[in-house]
Amino acid sequence: MSEFPLQPSEYSGNHTAPLIKVIGAGGGGSNAVNRMFRTPIPGVEYIVVNTDSQALQRCDTPMRIQVGERLTRGLGVGGDPETGRLAAEESREHLTELLRGADMVFVAAGMGGGTGTGTAPIIAELAKESGALTVGVVTKPFSFEGTQRRKLSEDGVHRLKDKVDSLIVIPNDRLIAISDEKVTMSSAFSLADDVLLQSVQSIAELITVPGEINLDFADVKSVMTQAGPSWLGIGTGSGEKRAIIAAKAAVACPLLEVSIEGATGILFNVTGGNNLTLSEVNTASEAIQELIDPDANI
Repeated sequence: MSEFPLQPSEYSGNHTAPLIKVIGAGGGGSNAVNRMFRTPIPGVEYIVVNTDSQALQRCDTPMRIQVGERLTRGLGVGGDPETGRLAAEESREHLTELLRGADMVFVAAGMGGGTGTGTAPIIAELAKESGALTVGVVTKPFSFEGTQRRKLSEDGVHRLKDKVDSLIVIPNDRLIAISDEKVTMSSAFSLADDVLLQSVQSIAELITVPGEINLDFADVKSVMTQAGPSWLGIGTGSGEKRAIIAAKAAVACPLLEVSIEGATGILFNVTGGNNLTLSEVNTASEAIQELIDPDANI
């Protein structure tokens, strides 16, 4: 395994702050994590994992891990998830060491390709075995990518779901519903990377970025531990009723494959300017609580 070492985090020795590691597996996951690194969150370490040494060299992220060096000789896996899995198994010991000390691990990947689909379940398994709260955030391919890729993605999601505490699955086809009709094919893939980025960043910031109502790691852990399938909704609003508009847009977001009705755990983050009022936050909260289980953990 080849590694470009990351400078020690200033948070690594601070046991009062949770250590969060965000790992991008394969091309899609690495692209998203590489973009996150350009506007980093304090207290978060960013890592990209790939078999393709050239793809790793193009990443800005200092911690770049090449897995399966003997198996693939620095090349990709040709879209074969089994080869991706074997590459991760070859580097299992090093990946275990990489995850050591993490309180929370995000595993981001695009399902349907070879490396992300094959390595993500192994990385997640090792993270969970280390005791970290483990969250998978993955995309499913666009329809135009073909039936075979879709089948591979379904298999990958099935293998991953039992290896994580919580799994957020983003169907790329639904991105079309929230994008401009004239979006190009290359822009569509960038949009998918963006949603991966937003998913991880929004949860990580709940823990690391101070707000008017602060959450700590224990709050997030209580909602996400053994949570199983999870969904992401994003909403924005403006004007006099901006909070309620944003809340209703989030719960009706096309990225949600199912209704949030009956949800037993909710994490929601309200972001606004300095003039955001407590009443607006309360209104947004009420709009969400009307739809979920009365005993839900919020």
